[in-house]
Amino acid sequence: HLLLYFQTKALCIRRSTLDKANYENIRYEVENGRARITLNRPKKLNSISYETLKELEHAVWEADDDSAVHCIILRGEGRAFCTGYDMTDLSGRRNSKDPTHRNGGSHDDDVWLLERNNRCIRSIWEAHKPVIAQIHGYCLAGGTDLVMGCDMLIAADDAKIGFPAARSMGALPNNLWMYHCGPQWAKRLQLTGDSISGKDAATIGLVLKSVPADQLEDEVEGLADRLSLIDPDLLAANKRITNLGMELMGAQVLQRLAAENDARSHHASAVRDNSRSIKELGLKE
Repeated sequence: HLLLYFQTKALCIRRSTLDKANYENIRYEVENGRARITLNRPKKLNSISYETLKELEHAVWEADDDSAVHCIILRGEGRAFCTGYDMTDLSGRRNSKDPTHRNGGSHDDDVWLLERNNRCIRSIWEAHKPVIAQIHGYCLAGGTDLVMGCDMLIAADDAKIGFPAARSMGALPNNLWMYHCGPQWAKRLQLTGDSISGKDAATIGLVLKSVPADQLEDEVEGLADRLSLIDPDLLAANKRITNLGMELMGAQVLQRLAAENDARSHHASAVRDNSRSIKELGLKE
């Protein structure tokens, strides 16, 4: 009971520091039984900063708490859903010179910062109401971390989905791939860092369905229309029993291990070489 008290208090403190009217990195709207959360950094192809994650978490809980909302749609503004984590603000603090806070300098610091990010993303999984991912353009690296926590993933046929950072920057800090497409395809995509189209992602079960890009919004909104007809309590009951089944198979324990494993992988020589190249040549090069 004491642990629950402090967890609830911490959540209230986190929520009280944000206001949905003042989001800077996302847009939030409620209409016709659905909440739309739109990643809104189009000039940076919706790359993820820690501030983005905090706003996303806050918006998810706002929607989950709203009795008018039956489901949540997660989407991106501009020509990409999300190209991954913002390398100029990977954790909001990594490589900081501030000696009074964690900066990623030690292995435990690294794990701590990764887990902090993961806690924000986990709100998608833990929300009682179903979340639909609307995937267009690029959905890479951290973008896949976001959509894998969603309940149903719908992609444009020409979307590009993958985790190319697995080639030279570490392992996947969130890892629900195996639960979507099975171990062999999860290995095939993670070990190479290759990307696949939305159409191929649907074929292997990584996403629920793919449609032509110009039909994507209608497809997602049509699914939201169906969910808006169902009692939110029933939606929650059926979402949660499925997720609990996955948790009994270790899905959420694996997310904690994924953060540990990513921190471990950061000690690989290839990662050190890549970091050195970025410093010498610049990220774009």
